[in-house]
Amino acid sequence: MKDKSYIWISLIILIFGIWAVPKIIKKFEKADLEIIGTAPKFELVDHNNKTITNDNYKGKVYLVEFFFANCPTICPIMNANMLKIQDTFYGKLDFGIASITIDPTRDTVEALHTHAEGLGVKNPYWHMMTGDAKYIYDLAKKFNLYTGVNPDAPGGFEHSGLFALIDKEGNIRSRKDEHGNPVVYYDGTSDEGVAWLKEDIKALLEE
Repeated sequence: MKDKSYIWISLIILIFGIWAVPKIIKKFEKADLEIIGTAPKFELVDHNNKTITNDNYKGKVYLVEFFFANCPTICPIMNANMLKIQDTFYGKLDFGIASITIDPTRDTVEALHTHAEGLGVKNPYWHMMTGDAKYIYDLAKKFNLYTGVNPDAPGGFEHSGLFALIDKEGNIRSRKDEHGNPVVYYDGTSDEGVAWLKEDIKALLEE
């Protein structure tokens, strides 16, 4: 009887090992997303009047966008899509969002607080940030995300609708296109871009 018991126990251990080991290995695998480079460091003030730096996002997967609250063109689309992403990962405390205004004169702490409340920001690590204008524009250049002042543009500013995806180690990450080239940044104005982000954020959270 004892021999049979040992056989059954051995079989159970073997079966569990066959099932569990690939999952354990997968847990420590890197997602198939290109590392573009290290995200630039920053120090800004958020809509709750708290100083926020890269350290606040340490150990988190997060998105970076440049926007402004009075934007009449693509920002409302970007905001709506960011809300969809927030809702998808609601309750995940290792996911965050960094929204940086390019209109700091109007987008004061108080203005961003009102904007965040009206928008429906619930993630405690979604920080809408403001600061010195030159500092912000220099930061956008370091990210290689287009921003600019243009009195002739709607709202007086121009910027891309792209989101940067940052992993838990502070690296900018990107999926590859059908030709094997990294897309680098994700289109925050398109359904496809949002779908890609949901997939890739999930993959990075599991790293």
